[in-house]
Amino acid sequence: MHGQKRILVVDNDSARRHQIETVLSFVGEHFQLCSEYELQQQLKDDEHILTVIICGGLSIAAIDYVKANPSCPFIYHDVPDKNTLSGLVNVIGELTVPLNYAQLTELIHHCHQYHNKLPSKISKRSGPNPLFRSLIGVSDAMQQVRFLIEQVATTQANVLILGESGTGKEVVARNIHNLSNRNKAPFVPVNCGAIPGELLESELFGHEKGAFTGAISTRKGRFELAEGGTLFLDEIGDMPQPMQVKLLRVLQERTFERVGGAKSIKADVRIIAATHQHLEKMIDSNDFREDLYYRLNVFPIETPSLRERKEDIPLLLQELISRFEHDQNQSVRFTEQAILSLQEHPWAGNVRELSNLIERMIIMYADQVVNVSELPLKYRHIDVEEYTPEYPEELQEREAINELFAGFDYSDEDDELEQEDITVTEVATNSLPNEGINLKEHLADLEISLVTQALDKTDWVVARAADLLGMRRTTLVEKMRKYQLQKEER
Repeated sequence: MHGQKRILVVDNDSARRHQIETVLSFVGEHFQLCSEYELQQQLKDDEHILTVIICGGLSIAAIDYVKANPSCPFIYHDVPDKNTLSGLVNVIGELTVPLNYAQLTELIHHCHQYHNKLPSKISKRSGPNPLFRSLIGVSDAMQQVRFLIEQVATTQANVLILGESGTGKEVVARNIHNLSNRNKAPFVPVNCGAIPGELLESELFGHEKGAFTGAISTRKGRFELAEGGTLFLDEIGDMPQPMQVKLLRVLQERTFERVGGAKSIKADVRIIAATHQHLEKMIDSNDFREDLYYRLNVFPIETPSLRERKEDIPLLLQELISRFEHDQNQSVRFTEQAILSLQEHPWAGNVRELSNLIERMIIMYADQVVNVSELPLKYRHIDVEEYTPEYPEELQEREAINELFAGFDYSDEDDELEQEDITVTEVATNSLPNEGINLKEHLADLEISLVTQALDKTDWVVARAADLLGMRRTTLVEKMRKYQLQKEER
């Protein structure tokens, strides 16, 4: 009975107490009779109390015990003054008179749920547990996954992990192994879909020297390498039918032989399998053995897709960015609007796709803040007004002039460019029209005019025109391309 939760019954009425004892014995619950005087010490010393059933008239001390133990659920029975318990949320229900089997079992279920969902336990599951570092999330779906991992890890049951690609099925398997009593032994993963069918048997069970062409020495298989630990069979749905039969035999008999060998080898290995395929549909189409399915599907765990837990995306972003920052010493941040946009994305590739996006954003915008407009087009699901910076006029004018004269190569001896028909000085001294001008366009027109005149004077010999303008030939070619200047055909 060590570790078994039990029920304390506090009642001074022997007849009523006997009725409760009879019903509790009938439903198979462990219980203990307790006086009100002993109750305080029992609650203090025993962490395996499921609930306390308090009966009859309640003293002030009994009510104080209820208030002082919020982590323990209480049930009351045949209490004359029920108002004394009002407002006490850990009093979860009444066991009515006469005693009712259905009602008692329902209240016991509520007591188990009260313990399972205590805030202290939930915070431990969702907190910074290093084993669950890759299972970040506050969604109900992820809390359920963590809960199932903790429940099955310490058992020897086979586990079947179901879910789409990129949802972290191997991460779940590794956490089960790390929380199990096999965590000192190896965790050996095998991707059944990545190994050709004719090689999979040797890969799993090993082979003897000379078993087939190329078997130049004896080789251990994954079952032997995982001895005492966990063998993770990923994409089990891709395993060929002949290998399914051999795997089923190992699961049933816990022994196997190497390819080309006759000696039976004991397999002390826990099996965790995973697939993104619907195995039940594959059974209907005779692509997967039904008996193997039920051998593997002892304890199923479904990993939720990212679109089913969008509320976890901010935490996942933070966790994944932290890893890239640690591994690459580079980071990136996202605005609130960008995160909202990402939460609207369907995420066909799940967490793997999110990780790839972050890596891409780090490459493009390292140590910057990314808004919706910087996200790749398919991730922009909300409309955000894009910021367009404005610059002082003098900065724009200076840049326009710098662009106009970019590439001019002036010597110390010749500081001015002389031309026969028109000069920059003459243009600059023209009077400004009353309606004003667009300086940038005006300077561009001036540049086109000067370049065109130089080309006409040299019969469109680019090298000579570049000399006439005092610039490099390559610079002049770039400007001709920029303004699409070409010699007219005659």
